Amino acid sequence: MPRLLVTGGAGFIGANFVHYWLKEHPADRLVVLDALTYAGNLASLTPAEGNPLYRFVKGDIGDQALVERLLVEEALDTVVNFAAESHVDRSIAGPDPFVTTNVVGTHALLKAARGVWLEGPLAGRPHRFHHVSTDEVYGSLGPDDPPFTETTPYAPNSPYSASKAASDHLVRAYHHTYGLSVTTSNCSNNYGPYQFPEKLIPLVLINILHGRPLPIYGDGRNIRDWLYVEDHCRGIELILQQGRAGGVYNIGGNNEWTNIDIVRYLCGIVDALLADDPTLAARFPAAPPSRGGSAESLITFVKDRAGHDRRYAIDPTRSREELGYQPQESFASGIAKTVEWYLSHEPWWRAVMDGSYRQWLREQYGA
Repeated sequence: MPRLLVTGGAGFIGANFVHYWLKEHPADRLVVLDALTYAGNLASLTPAEGNPLYRFVKGDIGDQALVERLLVEEALDTVVNFAAESHVDRSIAGPDPFVTTNVVGTHALLKAARGVWLEGPLAGRPHRFHHVSTDEVYGSLGPDDPPFTETTPYAPNSPYSASKAASDHLVRAYHHTYGLSVTTSNCSNNYGPYQFPEKLIPLVLINILHGRPLPIYGDGRNIRDWLYVEDHCRGIELILQQGRAGGVYNIGGNNEWTNIDIVRYLCGIVDALLADDPTLAARFPAAPPSRGGSAESLITFVKDRAGHDRRYAIDPTRSREELGYQPQESFASGIAKTVEWYLSHEPWWRAVMDGSYRQWLREQYGA
């Protein structure tokens, strides 16, 4: 049975992967390593607590000695690396943490894996280092350009995407130079449960409920391909099970939307829910739909982000043909699940936003 180290497992995609894997592979050992920085939320892992095959360790991927110790003492044979600084706006304001975590941290992980799996106490055993990357490493597409494939040249345009591109190259180099068994996946924009409220979809949902402005960069016509997070987890599962060592796989949703259309779509959903459910409207009296208005009245256009890429789109043909990958959620079904989750998990996102979670974290871990 695989024995996994999931780095960044208290983050959005990592936490969803932990829950997915424990559900689909209940006999596998799963160790989560997370530094619990601002977007790492231990409360996102609460459903896994009590499972004897699950273990959480607070620590940094840059701590090579810690990673080596975990690999050896737990006899781990698989690393799934979600750990990353990922918010583009933050990378523009302060690039240094992105280089530290995404480049130096990934390199420390690779050195630990090489030291244990190729040269140390677990040498000779089957292993896999899976690195989770992003479509942003490919740069920006024009309106009529074909979607990114695995052979699209890298052209990152933000400090975030540049740091991810650098980490991708390190992973590739450790395979070709040292023989480390690696795979890499480049995914499109994820959405779903447990996403930190700085990202577009949860930000829009929560701002509507609070009656706050819905900020839209530029003209709102920037295009992204959207992927429900559990479909992403399913794609990684297929790569771990069937992917070629050294292989790169794009995981996309075949689901391109402009930002403004996403926001208007969400406004329509929340308008309908609050209009139809007086109890829900009473819970969120500041929301325009609770007062008979429309959430679209909150839309506010703001100055565009510096270097804002116009369009991303993923071609998942290789993943489909080699692995049998296919998204199972439509955008309508995925968004419906996402909205329902946020409405039924108000304590989770309120704790993230009001700082009580941070206080609890300091008390528990000294973080």
